[in-house]
Amino acid sequence: MSRVVRLPWTLLKAVFGWLVLFEARNKVLLAPSAVRLRRVEDAEVRRLSADLPSPPSALVATVIATHRRPDALRAAVRSALDQTVRDHVVIVVDDGAGLPELPDDPRLFAVSLSRNTGVAGVVRNVGIRLTRSRYVAFLDDDNLWEPDHLERALAALESADAPAGVYTALRRVLPDGSEKDILSVPYDRRRAARESFLDTNAFVARRTRSLHFSRLRRTPEVLPREDWELIHRYARRHPVRHVPHPTVRYLVNPASFYTDW
Repeated sequence: MSRVVRLPWTLLKAVFGWLVLFEARNKVLLAPSAVRLRRVEDAEVRRLSADLPSPPSALVATVIATHRRPDALRAAVRSALDQTVRDHVVIVVDDGAGLPELPDDPRLFAVSLSRNTGVAGVVRNVGIRLTRSRYVAFLDDDNLWEPDHLERALAALESADAPAGVYTALRRVLPDGSEKDILSVPYDRRRAARESFLDTNAFVARRTRSLHFSRLRRTPEVLPREDWELIHRYARRHPVRHVPHPTVRYLVNPASFYTDW
């Protein structure tokens, strides 16, 4: 009897992919949290926009979301500022914990939300909405970029057959500094419905109305994560391409949601 009960779910997973089905469930069950958090996000954007003399503007804007990782944040910011692409601004958005001292650089802007949201998507959305740029990139406060990360992404984005978004390969690093592996998977929408190989630390995309994160409150038990949802949804209307060169040093935290990718 249990096999008969499971059969429809098994068939749906085979047709649509388990990640797509889980996300559809999330959108139904967590919709109330998204409505509340959209209001919070809008209020924070209005408040912080009033404090910025003009929106940070460049060819590329990098959004770094942070919360209580001062040393790791400074390293992440430095790797973003050290990019070979110079037409570039970096905005750090703190999720209500307070900002540490950061490098003095005219390309760097830092803001704090008035309270902790605990939702990475909302924090990143504030950074997207506070900036003006043709392209947007994302970096977490515990990861690092190689100096040519943006250069390689832009080379693909501005090529003759340019996609709207690209993601590079991830060099996954263990806490002791040793390399775990390199995650490099060409984009395939059907495969992405079944495997969570998409991460926004490696993603650089043209700014469009589709470039915003889910506002659902995702606890550690809620899968898939914001990274997968953003790129999978963005690719519905915009071509996405993989650049098979590792330009991201991704720290594999034992407590990370992604440790068992």
